Amino acid sequence: MMLKCLWNGNVEHVEEHELTVEDVEHVLANPVRNGVSRSPGFPCVFGYTPEGIFINVIYEQIDSETVYPITAYEIEED
Repeated sequence: MMLKCLWNGNVEHVEEHELTVEDVEHVLANPVRNGVSRSPGFPCVFGYTPEGIFINVIYEQIDSETVYPITAYEIEED
């Protein structure tokens, strides 16, 4: 199922990490691993952008079809 992303003022925060809306949406749709953020415990996914950058996307689940991406940033692979 394709998730709908709410981009309510958080696009700039993602862009501060040199990522795009498309990068985040791609990883949300194609995660390689799921997890929970250390603080404050929101769900997160790990995956590759279309350019092959490994990132972590932290989000809030709004409902079964909608998420609010809180932040995303590049990380080193385990």
